[in-house]
Amino acid sequence: MKTIERIEQYNEAIQHGKVIMMFTADWCRDCQFIKPVLPEIEAQFSDYTFYAVDRDQLLDLFAEHNVFGIPSFIVYENGQEKGRFVSKDRKTKEEIVAFIQSLGERDE
Repeated sequence: MKTIERIEQYNEAIQHGKVIMMFTADWCRDCQFIKPVLPEIEAQFSDYTFYAVDRDQLLDLFAEHNVFGIPSFIVYENGQEKGRFVSKDRKTKEEIVAFIQSLGERDE
């Protein structure tokens, strides 16, 4: 998973292809809970590029996108938001996979 370090980098990354932004923080227990399964999720959805966005480094970006709970996910395709899984609740691998799979069903 790549890391977003600047808002400009975020804005550029979402313009190209299928992108999943994971909003996270080092101190977030729920983020650490899912961290071990993220490589499996990335491998399963290899048509997406995954990025981590750290809350403490880019707080303005979190506010701009109304992300008030972590971990949260926003999915883009060629600059258009396709879906979001944003809440303060802990997320499981199964929930994240189901969310990403549901995005493909919306396009059909």
